[in-house]
Amino acid sequence: MVRVDLLGAWPLPGGTDLRDELLAAYADPARGYHDTRHLTEVLERLDELAGSGVSFDQLPVRLAAWFHDAVYDGERDAEERSAVWAEAALPGLVERTVVAEVARLVRLTETHRPEPDDLAGGALSDADLAILSSGPERYEEYVATVRVDYAHVPDDLFVTGRVAVLRDLLAKTNLFHTAYARATWEAPARANVEAELAGLEPLGTA
Repeated sequence: MVRVDLLGAWPLPGGTDLRDELLAAYADPARGYHDTRHLTEVLERLDELAGSGVSFDQLPVRLAAWFHDAVYDGERDAEERSAVWAEAALPGLVERTVVAEVARLVRLTETHRPEPDDLAGGALSDADLAILSSGPERYEEYVATVRVDYAHVPDDLFVTGRVAVLRDLLAKTNLFHTAYARATWEAPARANVEAELAGLEPLGTA
């Protein structure tokens, strides 16, 4: 897969100061998983979906990808604060309807549960969760760096929370929403999540 050039992947003709602020946020050395590599991978997965015929409104989805983890500190309201940043920063760069759609999509990444007819939400959710379908080495890196993001949480509480997240994922009828992602990413993602959960449950969190 060709790596996305983040400077060139900014979807607006202007707003480069905002782009650079977002890149600086993702490049914060305190971050683990939710860093510039994650942003790059989400944008790459959106390219993959679009190239495979998945239809979605490109501008708001790509802007939402840039903003979806703009704030990330391991606290529950990070998506909300990221959406608020988008609502404050985007007026004047795009139409108000686009601002509202970007903020809606960013908030949606808290649950990854778009409605069946939400093409934009399905594409962004799938791109964000595509990491779950990674090969063994990348999945192990993902798990390790998620722990870095929650370094302030004691081990026992982290394991309890992680088990809850994994069980919630497996409770979904489908992890992914687009036909392409279900055909391509669903099986390996579910296998990875099941294996991770099986490794955590013996730690006394079942």
